[in-house]
Amino acid sequence: MRDSDPDYHIPVLLSEAMDGLNIRANGVYVDCTFGGGGHSTQILAHLNSEGRLYGFDQDPDAKRNILQDDRFVFIPHNFRHLQRFLRLHGVAAVDGILADLGVSSHQFDEAERGFSTRSDARLDMRMDQRQSLTADEILNSYNEKSLQDMFSRFGEVTNAKTLAQAIVSLRAKTPFRSVHGFKQSVAHLVKGNPNRYFAQVFQALRIAVNDETGALREMLEQVPALLKPNGRIVIISFHSLEDRMVKQFFRTGHFKEDDNQDPYGSSPSVSPLRTLTRKPVIPSATELNRNPRARSAKLRIAERI
Repeated sequence: MRDSDPDYHIPVLLSEAMDGLNIRANGVYVDCTFGGGGHSTQILAHLNSEGRLYGFDQDPDAKRNILQDDRFVFIPHNFRHLQRFLRLHGVAAVDGILADLGVSSHQFDEAERGFSTRSDARLDMRMDQRQSLTADEILNSYNEKSLQDMFSRFGEVTNAKTLAQAIVSLRAKTPFRSVHGFKQSVAHLVKGNPNRYFAQVFQALRIAVNDETGALREMLEQVPALLKPNGRIVIISFHSLEDRMVKQFFRTGHFKEDDNQDPYGSSPSVSPLRTLTRKPVIPSATELNRNPRARSAKLRIAERI
């Protein structure tokens, strides 16, 4: 079996994720975010010859890291299609599911992808190059209200309304095309630390381009039907919106707000999952020294009842 590529992406909370999965040697597992293969390599190390692992990744660059192992199957699609493609491979239920929702180091470091605020490139940000929507299209076509909502919800940008107004005004003269061009155009609006500000703005754009919250929602909704009894799901998130979604679904089995005053007196729905992490697991100081990009990671674990 070929080793994973450490230059592509350093796997975050690796030992904690393996412990959380509680891997059975002959079990069937899914790595929803294969990337550089770091987590997948460790899962395979815990499996015997009867065990199986299915790795999903929509980024075509991840294909270069495919593990040459008879127990491993790579599926080049977004994890929102989890159940569909597992069924195509004859898999109805699994023992464990892992998802690392962070953007890989490789995606940040490949300047032409447009994810990084540090390098000049087209404002692309597509994880799946087969899709048409790009970051520059969003900036040049979304109305002011949609832009404001995106920056506020996905990036927690403090002056989201002012930024949205400026974008609509500026693009009427010159459409946005490049990372540096966009940053220069709105530099006068930066609040606080410029690096942090643009990281939040670019995070919002990336989430919108790739419909990351929509994909996470669809994947989570498939989990109860896919996990075997006592099967585990481990999710590593990197911003508060994702973490709240995971926490809510693990606890209640849905994304609706709690209704403490049920006028019909019916019992509240019972989640098919049991949360095993009262508080999220975070990286140790040792890991943060080795990989500063892990600083916002939070890991949660749930078990199928």
